[in-house]
Amino acid sequence: MTAFAPDSLVLNRKLPLWYQVSQSLRASILGRRPEEPLRLPTEDRLAEHYGVSVLTMRQALKELETEGLISRHRRRGTFIEPAALRGAPVRLLGTVDAIVAQQSGERATLLGHGRVPVPAEVAEHFPDLSEVMEYRRLRCDEESGEPTNWAENAVRPELADRIDLAELARRPMTKVLRDLVGVRISRITDTVEARLADPETARLLDVPLLSPILHYTGVTYDDSSRVVDVARIRYRGDRFSFTVTLDAH
Repeated sequence: MTAFAPDSLVLNRKLPLWYQVSQSLRASILGRRPEEPLRLPTEDRLAEHYGVSVLTMRQALKELETEGLISRHRRRGTFIEPAALRGAPVRLLGTVDAIVAQQSGERATLLGHGRVPVPAEVAEHFPDLSEVMEYRRLRCDEESGEPTNWAENAVRPELADRIDLAELARRPMTKVLRDLVGVRISRITDTVEARLADPETARLLDVPLLSPILHYTGVTYDDSSRVVDVARIRYRGDRFSFTVTLDAH
């Protein structure tokens, strides 16, 4: 059995270190492979991995424990909670790692993909393109099989050849573009609004027509400020809530 391996993290000195570490570790937990063990490395090893003090690491772990993602046992160690992923709130926070974390933790079924004319809803983000690669995915709770959200990603066509469709079943598009395709992501702009379920959303999410949903739009920019991906995700309104945390410093 392979050891649990948290992702690496480039620290931003403008945000609290414990917060950045907790969100990076959260992303690793939610995106872990099924064969990886539930036991986390020791505090000392995690602190060394992230390049922070043990005190900072403890504060980060306390945040994840409060959230219900992990449990800590004296002398036994720290363990990922197997049931922690069900019904977890979706939070929009301050780093790319945090956004990746919100999109992880559930397996996705690829509904379809291919070149399409740029959808009118995202045309302002691709003024230089007539077509984009569109990926449509449905995420379901792994235990109950209940649909939780479905997503459409409009991606620049030149990136499509490097996107492994199998990876899209277990990784969010942001993580695939950054870690596997090699896109240097500089920022993501998020918009969340309340909408009513259209016929396709009602069918895919198994909710009544015109029932409330949360509609998320994430616009991903590379380091040249070019839009590389626009994600449109429809969340069941009875399964998710959004919390926005603002840093006052």
